Amino acid sequence: MINNNYDVIIIGGGPAGLSAGLYASRARLTSLLIERGLVGGLITESELVENFPGFPEGISGLELGQLMHQQATKYGLETLLAEVTGIELSGKQKVVKTTKGDFIAKAVIIASGSERLKLGIPGEEEFTGKGVSYCATCDAAFFRELPVAVVGGGDTAIIEALHLSKFTSKVTVIHRRHQLRATRILQEKAFSEPKVEFQWDSIVEEIEGRDSVKRIRLRQVKTGEKSALDVAGVFISVGIKPNTAYLKGTLALDAAGFIITNERMETEIPGIFAAGDVRYHSARQAITAAGDGATAAIYAEKFISE
Repeated sequence: MINNNYDVIIIGGGPAGLSAGLYASRARLTSLLIERGLVGGLITESELVENFPGFPEGISGLELGQLMHQQATKYGLETLLAEVTGIELSGKQKVVKTTKGDFIAKAVIIASGSERLKLGIPGEEEFTGKGVSYCATCDAAFFRELPVAVVGGGDTAIIEALHLSKFTSKVTVIHRRHQLRATRILQEKAFSEPKVEFQWDSIVEEIEGRDSVKRIRLRQVKTGEKSALDVAGVFISVGIKPNTAYLKGTLALDAAGFIITNERMETEIPGIFAAGDVRYHSARQAITAAGDGATAAIYAEKFISE
């Protein structure tokens, strides 16, 4: 049974939220985790996580999320599937407003994570689910022996490209610069993969097709030259934005919408903490998010006890 009054409410069920839930529940704080989607967060989209300590052979993101949730609930963490619409202050109490009612807490840990950015070009919305995707792990199998494109040059984009190369006939990475932002080891893997090609200094201006994606229109940023590339799928990986729209007017956010905290994960409002990708200057890694969550829970316990 879900109550409406807790010591700690955690918003978001990714590595930061789950780690916070583990530490809070082990501290014998009554704790509620609220997640609007799949518990585990964006990491559940990763086919193989190779850099999380304790798994020398790697582990799927979905399984990692499930194990973290199982471990936290073992100590009493409760979970509610709902969307948070706002946070209000009522004296020393925090009222977390959701699509399933209001919940009261002495402390709140915001770990609502981030979501992938879109290009905002013609055809992107029209063909989402019909060739346009933001998750190679989810959709790669639909493009067996077909040519696809990946838009972006960071770690996530290159991981997506390498995963797609296991299924597709060819992967063209389209990047607006002439140098990748991905870590060196990922670049080495991509450059040595024969199925992965690169379209440098280029942007996608339009996605075309009929019932599904057939081609993309490109523009060379230095020369202005335009071209077309026939592909069956477009995987967009150009960055993320924090899930903080529900916090505007409540907390201090930076220009991009990330939450500003100190090293204790404390925000400007006593008793409200932030952890993981949603936090300003986050490293945006599962392991650092988990560390943020643990830190937030430790200081939330101290806040409550004081």
